[in-house]
Amino acid sequence: MIVLLTDFGQSEYVGVMKGVVYSIASDAKIVDLCHSISPQSIIEASWLLKNNYKYFPEGATFCCVVDPGVGTERKAVGVKTDKYYFVGPDNGLLWETLAEQKIIDIREIAIPKDASRTFHGRDVFAKAAANIDTGNFDELGEKISEIEKLELYKEERKGIVVRIDRFGNVVTNLAKQKKDKYSVEIAEKEYTMRYCPNYYTAKEGELFLVEGSNNTLEISLKNGNANDKLNVKTGEKVKIS
Repeated sequence: MIVLLTDFGQSEYVGVMKGVVYSIASDAKIVDLCHSISPQSIIEASWLLKNNYKYFPEGATFCCVVDPGVGTERKAVGVKTDKYYFVGPDNGLLWETLAEQKIIDIREIAIPKDASRTFHGRDVFAKAAANIDTGNFDELGEKISEIEKLELYKEERKGIVVRIDRFGNVVTNLAKQKKDKYSVEIAEKEYTMRYCPNYYTAKEGELFLVEGSNNTLEISLKNGNANDKLNVKTGEKVKIS
């Protein structure tokens, strides 16, 4: 199984990657984890991968392409853990996910001389994922010992916005406390927000906090888009206390 995670949206780039996979591994099963990552947001891709890889069967290969450094000297890597495989740019995207697993092997994926300087998803990563799916991980390239490190900032009650979902919920990496109200500092503004156990119990037009499916706090707006009011971006620092 090959699981795709990109910032390509509903574009031809996703379809072409699948075509490349099938041309090498015609029996492969391809699953779309997400293609709506905010453009070039390594933080958001890291968060989604970290929280969702474990729901896939062992042996799956995660092909992750959020790659603002495409065409530069940054490495392309393939990683084998005790349960999964991962391929992607060596820009920190994989770090948080790999930090909680046992790494067996890391390879620097050889980049063909004729690879596009703007589309390694097609010319490098889709091919690598397909070759892993056919049992050829060891042929990806030379062994290396380290990859780029990217830790998602969190210090006590300070953290960051890790995702803004399609509903406009502002997802943070901070866990809830046993409180009914919180002070929220974000984008140089301060708010007092109630904690609600679900969307239904919030008041119409109210910014409130809810615990999301990844067990962290999200800023939401009942029947509305919270980020239309907050106007923040992924990576923005937030304090919830």
